Amino acid sequence: MMEKNLQRIRQDIEEACARANRPPSTVLLIAVTKTLPVERLQEAWDAGIRDFGENKVQEIRDKSPLFSGEAHWHMIGHLQTNKIKYIIDKVSLIHSVDSLKLAQAIDHAAGKAGRVLPVLVQVNVAQEDSKYGVALEECEGLVREIALLPHVRVEGLMTVAPFVFDPEENRPVFRRLKELYIDIKNKNIDNVNMHALSMGMSNDYVVAIEEGATMVRIGTALFGERFYK
Repeated sequence: MMEKNLQRIRQDIEEACARANRPPSTVLLIAVTKTLPVERLQEAWDAGIRDFGENKVQEIRDKSPLFSGEAHWHMIGHLQTNKIKYIIDKVSLIHSVDSLKLAQAIDHAAGKAGRVLPVLVQVNVAQEDSKYGVALEECEGLVREIALLPHVRVEGLMTVAPFVFDPEENRPVFRRLKELYIDIKNKNIDNVNMHALSMGMSNDYVVAIEEGATMVRIGTALFGERFYK
């Protein structure tokens, strides 16, 4: 089942990229594995997936030792400053930086670990009260502040779009984030390497790719519906 889903997703990515006149290699598929047992991750691993997204620190901490160094772990959920230390040596990218305080805490932990950690700034494009993220108009200012930190490097932007039944409703959200991304990229801010645009999930990743996503975070469409306790 999972391999069949993966084949369909990859075909969707190829077709969306063709419509956007870009190669499929410009889109990274991140398998969202929150709440899933290690056996399901192993299925994805065996199918060739190497990038895994988790919402909780504990899941990264517990699952990452079970896979080789080829695995890339993405923190895609809200991150508390007091939990950074548990994943600072495990994650390849933190997608959810939405405040200078959080960035400073990551910088401190990364400095102690002797690394420079890539991060994305999370933007609440749709201005939903239930979602984390900085406002559109505050994003550039935050990027400039984070750029001054020596052990953190801004690699791009991320958003969590509203849950909608018609993915076309999220097209303006993705388009607005892409416009902001290009605007900041063109300003050539020191210590900012704007090349990643993390947007689009199981219900709207095709539209997100058409609008410029370079990373899509897919769980349900790949593994099937989750049954939460």
